[in-house]
Amino acid sequence: MSTRTLISPATLARPRGKAVYWTVFTAVVLLFALAFLFPVYWMVAGAMKSPDEVARTPPTLVPEHWHLGGYTGAWDLMQLPQHLWNTVVQAAGAWACQLVFGTAAAYALSRLRPAFGKVVLGGILATLMVPAQAMVVPKYLTVADLPLIHTSLLDDPLAIWLPAVANAFNLYLLKRFFDQLPRDVLEAAEIDGAGQLRILWSVVLPMSRPVLGVVSIFALVAVWQDFLWPLMVFSDTGKQPISVALVQLSQNIQLTVLIAAMVIASIPMVALFLVFQRHIIAGISAGSTKG
Repeated sequence: MSTRTLISPATLARPRGKAVYWTVFTAVVLLFALAFLFPVYWMVAGAMKSPDEVARTPPTLVPEHWHLGGYTGAWDLMQLPQHLWNTVVQAAGAWACQLVFGTAAAYALSRLRPAFGKVVLGGILATLMVPAQAMVVPKYLTVADLPLIHTSLLDDPLAIWLPAVANAFNLYLLKRFFDQLPRDVLEAAEIDGAGQLRILWSVVLPMSRPVLGVVSIFALVAVWQDFLWPLMVFSDTGKQPISVALVQLSQNIQLTVLIAAMVIASIPMVALFLVFQRHIIAGISAGSTKG
């Protein structure tokens, strides 16, 4: 069965049709690349301008004089190493907790099929319909006075790690992937005498690397860019992540220094995406087909 396109194969085979096609295709790609990359260039170049040049109207496209003082000032004045380390600790802990508990819960709902499993899954998915802002107050009251043990988790990374575990979207993503794993492979492992925990560790997890990569990216980015929740649970400025510190310390800071701090804060997530972009695309495509 042939696929219909805007340009017929006969027209595309002609020299004029091929030239028009590649011209339009190249122009569209360059236009989209410019639309996405120009804001990044504007932010990076803006940090290298002088304070007067940044505030100039109309703005200059290229800095008249390139200065690195904005980046060195942001690194020292805004205490970026300390706040970046705080963010790394919080993001890494939330990521580890989501992978451990989310994977175990998704595997149990997918393969172990416990009693009232569908009811539990329905209740978990129902939380996706609740606005995140409506959950802020209950979460804060919970971490401020943890039930049963009556311990406060304020100013503690656990206040970020534990709420991050309750991520219904990532759990559903994992469950859907586990549902599509070949049943004959899992049954073969059971025949060989492997228990459920051994099957999960030795069979399911190696086959689930694409979706685990996607969940990891979602978990890390969610913590890295979150602002409201860390602002509420961290009153100690020395323990605040970079997203909160940029706002708290920007009162008496030059605009170029603040822009440079934003550039530095965005580098880890950009680098993470560039390194794992192949795994992200593989995970998305793997979750969309039945294997």
